[in-house]
Amino acid sequence: MSAAGKPQPAGADRLRDGSLAEDLGFLLARANSVALAAANAALAEHGLKARSYSVLALAAEHSPSQRELAEFLRLDPSQIVALVDELEKRRLVERRTHPTDRRANIVVATDAGRDLFARARKSARAVELSLRARVAPEDHERLAQLLRMLAFPV
Repeated sequence: MSAAGKPQPAGADRLRDGSLAEDLGFLLARANSVALAAANAALAEHGLKARSYSVLALAAEHSPSQRELAEFLRLDPSQIVALVDELEKRRLVERRTHPTDRRANIVVATDAGRDLFARARKSARAVELSLRARVAPEDHERLAQLLRMLAFPV
């Protein structure tokens, strides 16, 4: 029973009614955790996790430098090195000298990497669609717009 004498929901559901459930940072972190868990489960069949999938996707579409990967994904450069090392060991990406800065490397997807990305993208998209199903269709674009505003401040 609550302090007001009302029955409380069992388990973690009762925690939803606290002030933390009004905190934007907490809600974003929790939504991210839910999405990551679902993405990691779906990507496991491809031997990927959300972070390695993100690196592979960016390598397949843009051939970024390792510095760009770290900045865009908001990861420490040492984490990027480990992710690229793993993908490179699987022959999904390769490091090449940056065309205008010989001190930097770009990360380029191999043919095998692009093929795996295409298959994994379908799994990632299925997760996204299942998450979108929790939000009314008319709110999808507005939610994406708001998240972009938070993720990429001007």
